[in-house]
Amino acid sequence: MIRLRSFAAQTAALAGAGLLTRLIGFLYRLPLTDMIGNVGNGIYGASYNLYMFFLIMSSAGLPVAVAKMTSHRLALGKNADARAVFRTSLAVTAVLGLLSSMALWFGARAMADAVESPRSFYAIRTLSPTVFIVSVMAVFRGYFQGMGSASPTALSQIVEQVFNAVFSVFLCYALMKGDGDATLGAAGGTAGTGVGALAGLFTVFIIYIKAAPKKRPTEPATERQLSVILELVRTAGPIIIGAAIFSVANLIDMVMVNGLLLKAGYGRSDTDAMYGLLTGKYVTLTTLPVSISSAVATAAVPNIARFAALGDKVKLTERINVALRLSMTLSIPAAAGIGVLGQPILRLLFPSYPDGGYLLQLGAISVVFLALSQIAAGILQGAGYAYIPAIAAFFGAAMKIPLNYWLIPKKTVTVFGLVFPMNVAGAVISSIACYAVAAVVDMVVLKKVMGKDQRIDARRSFFLPVASSAVMALICHFTYRALFNISDNNTASCLIAIFFGVASYFACLYLIGGLEKEDLVPFVKKRAR
Repeated sequence: MIRLRSFAAQTAALAGAGLLTRLIGFLYRLPLTDMIGNVGNGIYGASYNLYMFFLIMSSAGLPVAVAKMTSHRLALGKNADARAVFRTSLAVTAVLGLLSSMALWFGARAMADAVESPRSFYAIRTLSPTVFIVSVMAVFRGYFQGMGSASPTALSQIVEQVFNAVFSVFLCYALMKGDGDATLGAAGGTAGTGVGALAGLFTVFIIYIKAAPKKRPTEPATERQLSVILELVRTAGPIIIGAAIFSVANLIDMVMVNGLLLKAGYGRSDTDAMYGLLTGKYVTLTTLPVSISSAVATAAVPNIARFAALGDKVKLTERINVALRLSMTLSIPAAAGIGVLGQPILRLLFPSYPDGGYLLQLGAISVVFLALSQIAAGILQGAGYAYIPAIAAFFGAAMKIPLNYWLIPKKTVTVFGLVFPMNVAGAVISSIACYAVAAVVDMVVLKKVMGKDQRIDARRSFFLPVASSAVMALICHFTYRALFNISDNNTASCLIAIFFGVASYFACLYLIGGLEKEDLVPFVKKRAR
């Protein structure tokens, strides 16, 4: 068995891999957007949302469920049962992934028409095999994380994204070389996702083969296969439901955005372009810092499950507070930076298609709510309250639909005499409300789960990061304005403003007591005083 490692090591590995893969993702989206434009991004986003729904139905929650089940058995010394969890989960997931891939392939035309994006047909089909590949890979990753080793997941994520980046750009270029059709270009970009997933699966499988002991222990598993399947369903089911609710909300969002914009008099190309702004720029940029919360949440589940199984409330509370603090310390300043430098960042990243900055400025706060809902959901899942995030997601999605219906058809909205552009921005506002409601529900329940004797460290998790982020936002704004007025160079002004903003944030956080030396190496034993 692989030696159990600390929560800090897992978090560092997953967070580092998450950031690197997101950065690689940014790099390849730059030439991709330059080739397919906002219209192609809209087609790409429509197919990707459908793909994500089927991926969620086949494998969402599996890494968390397998990690939790494996970690729980290892904590009790049931090594053979932990291996049985892996084998059974792999068989179940392979079947579900194959069925989902077939449904996506054969139903591509009907689905493209149903979501008001008929040009996404080819992109949907090129994504369909990826569902099966990623589903199988999810079980391997969950098994390794349950044993306390995040390195296989981190390495496979990096390999997956590198291959994804290279082949997405190459296939997009190859398919657009003839007539420059954004429809085929988007299909080439989505095909690269499948190539990357296959490379990631191959990587994690090789690691599994090499890490397997030469002589396996001979003790038999004490649990029947059916009992493992039932526990897998009980553990992953609420996670799947919660993720599916958000995914369905995104699908509804897509149908409503496209349908309402067309009904409001916009043409098909304009509608695809506006949806491309939403998915290709706003969603892509705001989910970059959220990848840190995803990594922290993934690493938190097996550790929290372990201390919950052992009944150690002190250690459990410590892990909860560190997970929240790590997530918010990075998410809150990211939201502030995106809000202040939204338009300059788009000019920097997408010089050929720089529009859409107002969406980032308007929706930057969604970074905090989405990150908070994800980390709270991971903690609740690890503590055995996996159904709560599903309920929270339902209430969040319930807020999204009426707001979409009210806001998207409007071209402008006047507030206190100020006129704001609306249409696709209405979907951004509804997303903020959706994530905010989900985060509040999760946090209220989390506080009750912790009990009266244990408390959330709100000062270090929320108040101090907010104060430091306010200082950072002011420095970013005035630094950028001053440099741009002098040089008229957006790239240099933006990069320098980001550098000074990040430096000022961490300096301020350290000075007011929000960042201490032990935070740099969490859970390292302190010297005796």
